[in-house]
This record gives sequence, structure tokens and C-alpha cells, in this order.
Amino acid sequence: MAHRGRLNVLANIMQKPAADIFTEFEGRPSEDSVFDGDVKYHMGYSADVKTPDGKTVHISLTPNPSHLETVGPVVLGITRAKRDGLHQRDESKVCPILVHGDAAIAGQGVVYEVAQMAELEAYRVGGTLHFVINNQVGFTTNYTDARTSTYCTDIAKVTKCPVFHVNGDDVEALCLVTQFALEFRQTFKKDVYIDILCYRKYGHNEGDEPRFTQPLLYKAISTHPNPKEIYQNRLISNNDFTKEALHAIEKKYKTVLESELDIARKRETLKVNSYLQGAWSGIRMAKAEDFYNSPQSGITDDVFLNLANRITTLPPNTTFFNKIQRLYQDRKTMITQNSYDWAMGELMAYASLLHEGHTVRFSGQDVERGTFSHRHAVVKIEDSEDEYEPLAQVSAHAKLEIYNSLLSEYGVLGFEYGYAFAAPNTLTIWEAQFGDFFNGAQIIIDQYLSSSEYKWRRMNGLVVLLPHGYEGQGPEHSSARMERFLQMCAEDNMQIVNATTPAQQFHVLRRQLKWPFRKPLICFTPKKLLRFPECVSTRADFTSTTNFQEVLNDPAVTTPEAVHTVVLCSGKVYYDLAAYKRDHQLAAFAIIRLEQLYPFPYTQLERILKLYTKATTFLYVQEEPENMGSWRFAEHHLRKLSKHLVLQSGALLLWNYCGRKESASPATGFSKRHQAEHDELLKQVFVSAQTPSPLNV
Repeated sequence: MAHRGRLNVLANIMQKPAADIFTEFEGRPSEDSVFDGDVKYHMGYSADVKTPDGKTVHISLTPNPSHLETVGPVVLGITRAKRDGLHQRDESKVCPILVHGDAAIAGQGVVYEVAQMAELEAYRVGGTLHFVINNQVGFTTNYTDARTSTYCTDIAKVTKCPVFHVNGDDVEALCLVTQFALEFRQTFKKDVYIDILCYRKYGHNEGDEPRFTQPLLYKAISTHPNPKEIYQNRLISNNDFTKEALHAIEKKYKTVLESELDIARKRETLKVNSYLQGAWSGIRMAKAEDFYNSPQSGITDDVFLNLANRITTLPPNTTFFNKIQRLYQDRKTMITQNSYDWAMGELMAYASLLHEGHTVRFSGQDVERGTFSHRHAVVKIEDSEDEYEPLAQVSAHAKLEIYNSLLSEYGVLGFEYGYAFAAPNTLTIWEAQFGDFFNGAQIIIDQYLSSSEYKWRRMNGLVVLLPHGYEGQGPEHSSARMERFLQMCAEDNMQIVNATTPAQQFHVLRRQLKWPFRKPLICFTPKKLLRFPECVSTRADFTSTTNFQEVLNDPAVTTPEAVHTVVLCSGKVYYDLAAYKRDHQLAAFAIIRLEQLYPFPYTQLERILKLYTKATTFLYVQEEPENMGSWRFAEHHLRKLSKHLVLQSGALLLWNYCGRKESASPATGFSKRHQAEHDELLKQVFVSAQTPSPLNV
């Protein structure tokens, strides 16, 4: 909901103790030192409220930032998760309510994205109640400057939803309309909008000087009785209450508030309510030592082979396109040849989690097939619109929910964040069509994914897949802006991974539900490597006691003491470096892969670096320009590591950068220039290793 009126809702609807609210205003520190907190108008709350007929209704107010309307898709995602899990898909048992401002509902594009989700199979929740607090002003902007449409609620016309316009001064009319709207929603499972025509008495924050910007409007408002007075006079004139009785009610409530304020003033700390109950039972907050090693995530040989055969088998007596039949036959061949590509590694992660009883929810643009036509988790039957999902055959209980999304990043990422918010034991995934397209949802990354645990003490295990890699495809199809995510990393708030093998991707996806806690996982996924002959894994990489490896040593090095140059890199560029090293027989170079960039794997990297006792040169190599990618983030952590690590050779670990020079654009759009930069990068690493400098192609 919006900020204004939130404390009233918390106290009188959610029944949050007034003492807790007053404690927040007193500015007391949190009893949990990890919890940084947020302003009072952003905090969430949950309560079980008794209705007059003795029933219990669970009500949750979702925490949200100041960014208007961002919480809309989050609330719908939470609702969908509760619908799917707690209520066995019964949409009548759970209802989302969004409280908008008039300027926000008309001005924020995410409102349109959410409206278009309303009846899509992937996102429907059975209708949303939209309350619009129509104050006829946005901060200091008159409504005539805030929209072109006649009504602020005209977005409802797009999806042919009813709109009720009601006078905010008429309390009983508003109650009647609300009951009518809810009955409509329950009957027809559609969105309903309620436009409450009202005003702000004292400006934007009820302590402003509105006459600065709306002198005529607020001159009229200043003489207008408030809704409480109007309703009191109505009750008195109807002989429902006496003036004295109403005064006694008000006095009693103020006495209660004064008592609660006294309690708050005596408190030393702010109590933090735990949400680790219900769906979150059995999950705990993370500890720093949790990241020293990944949990075991391998599966047995028998289970692996059984699942691999099941997800590569198309049903008999059903005709599929020739290309589909050939693709699935190729996957069968991987089993006999014991060589699995990226798609098989990824699909085996989902299959194994489904086999263990975990639901997998996955949405994004073109995710069923995959933007790069590698996944094919859903295949069409020839000459029809019928579909077949091999992964749906894995478990009779756990479901694969995979959906091609509407053309939205902001709304969809917010929805999936909300789903993961309420379904910690489901693997919830959003994939960008190309990695850099996440920037259309930057607000969700900034305000929720990276910071919610420390603002609101709410964990979230959402997985974000971002295709990334420099292949001459231009500035919009190369970089998932790794540097932006890394800049937001602190206090172990996220996991940033750039895996280079199918098995590594398998393990990191399974790791999400093997951790005893939940953290967002940002995966920079490949494009070229999806079909690259050398990017394969064997069955042994997936099975037994295997787990995700945060750092991978150079498999071509047999005599570490003969290495004089250590090359540290992350992602697809490893294969380019390894090919050059192999082709030119440069055995004195060791190429180490940082598979996990954050939390930074100090102990894992240190173990490997200690093997290279005679190394004297240390290079950090990346494809991205120097001001982008992982270099500047990694350099900071490598300096910390170098302070206490001196190799047997006596060399200090002074890391030099090898890569493209600084650039305003992520990548060139000219293929020949890209190739020239690529060739120069390899030359810089292996020919000019002793005196590296940024590329000047």
C-alpha cells in the first residue's frame, strides 16, 4: 500500500501493537544487529485477525520501498504462491489488495504490466482488489498535470474491469462498495477498482504547506469537515450514538495510545518479529562460515540415469517435428556417450529437484524453448497446439511450472520475487531473454533482491538467469552488467555465479534448496557454451558426493611448480584462454576460474594459489571493458587476500589487469572489431604477460 494511512492500517486493521509502532518512532536500535531496518512507512506485518462471526483471517502487509507501485507485482507473486501451495490452487481462499495513489496508478508503467498479467495462466490469482486513494494531487502536482485520461482508474478499461467511484466522506457507502467489489471478485475472478474521491488535509506528508502549490484547493479543504466529524454527526442525527458516547470512545482510545507510548519510551531496543514459521519453518539465517564450502548436491548414479532417460524420452505414437525428434535423440546419445551439454545439466537439476518433491517455477521471455533454442522443456506436437513436457513425467506430486512470460521485465521479476518470498522450498527462477534486459527491472533488483534481508529481515531464494558473454553481438546482447550486481554485494546478501560447466550449473541450482537458508542467486549464463563441444560434463560430475566448486583449478596443469604465470578469470573467456594455451603449448600458464564471484571464495582460492609455489606473475583477465565486469570488484578482494598470502617463490600477489580498455558502451557492434579485440586480448595475456596494459584496439 501507499505510505499515507499505513500506520492506521497497521494499528487498526493489522492490529500491530501501538507500542511497537511508537518504539520505531523513538528510533530504538534493532535487537538484531544484522537488521538495518527501514522507515516506519515501509515495514510489513502479518496477523491472524478474528472476524465478528468467529472465523480467523490471516492478513499480511507486504514491506515495500518508496518506489511507487513496485510492490504490486510482488503482492501478486506472494498471492500466487499461497494459492498454489497453501490453498491447493483455490483462488477464492486468498485475495490480493493493492492500495494505490491516484497519481501513481495513472503514472507508473508497472501498473499496466500488472494489469496485463491478471488473466494470464502464468500469473493469474483470481482477481485483485485495487483501492485508489484519489487525493487529486501527487505530492505537489495537480491531477491536470498528472494524466491525460479522464479518470485515474482508466487502466481498468484495458482489461474490461469494473470501477466503482465513491465519495471518501461517505464511510458506509465505501464499506458497501467494498463488500460488493469483493463479492464480484469472488464470483467472476476478475480485478475490481475502487476510486475513493478524497483529499489530503495537510499536504503530502500531513505536515506540509500545501498552499505553496495548491492555494485555491486547500483554501476549500481548510473549511471542509473531516470524515470523522461527518460520520459522527450522521450517527448522532440518526440517534445511533450520543455525542457523549462518541467522546467517551475517543477518550478511551487515546488513553490506550498514551499507555502504549509509555511502554515504548521504556524500551531499549526494537523487537524484531521472526517470519521463520509456516512455509519458512526449518530455515535459518545464514552465517559467514556457511560459505566456506558448498553443501553436497550430487545424486546417485541410479537416480541420475533413471531421470536422464525419462526426460529424454518422447511418448510413442505421437508425432513431433523432425528437429525435436533429432534433438531428443541427441540427448539420448549423451547418456550412452557419458557427455552432457549445458541444457542437459540444467534440465537434470530441475528433474532431480522434482524427483525430491520440490516444485520448480520458471518464467521469463521464451523460457520454454529458451531464447537460444537450447532448453526445449516444452515441445509442441506436430500440426497442433498441444504440448508435451518431459519434466512433468518425473514426479506425481511436485510440478514443473514453466511459462513464457508477457514482454515484461519489471512486472515479471517483481512477481517471481514475490513468489519466492512465500515459497522458500520451491525453486523459483526468472530468466532474462538477454542478460542486460534485466535493467528494465532495476528497481526490483535495487529495492528488493539486494537489500530486503537487511531492510526488512526477509530472506528470498529467487534465481535470476542472465545470458552473458562477448561474441560480437553488439552492446545490447553482450553484457548482463555484472559490475552492477557486484557493486551491490555486501554482508553476504546475494550469490553471484558465473559457472563454466553443465555440472557446475546443475549443482548451483540444486544448492539453492540444499542451503539451510535462502539467498538470491544471480547466474551469468552462457550463449556460446550452450553448444560448445568442450563445455560438457560426465556423469561422475553430477553424482556421488559432488558439490558446486566456487573455484576451479586448471585441469591441464600436471606440475604446478613449473607454472610461472597464474591467470584468474571468470566465465566463457576461460575456454578461449585454454584453447590458446593448448594450441601454443604454453604449459607454464595456469588458468584458474572464479565460478563464484560473491560471496568471494577466499579460502577456496587460497588453497589453489598455494599450489603454484614458483609463480611470479598474476593476471586477472576478463572480456568486459575495464570499468565493467568483475575486475574492479575482484581486485579489492584479491588485495585483501594478498596481504597474508606469500608464495614459496617469495612473490607478492600483485594482480595485473588484462582486458578491454574503459568504455562507455558495453561492447562494439562491429564483428570484425570484436574479433580484433578478442585476438589482442589473447596476445596481451600470453605474449605480453609481463607488462600488461588495457587494450587499445
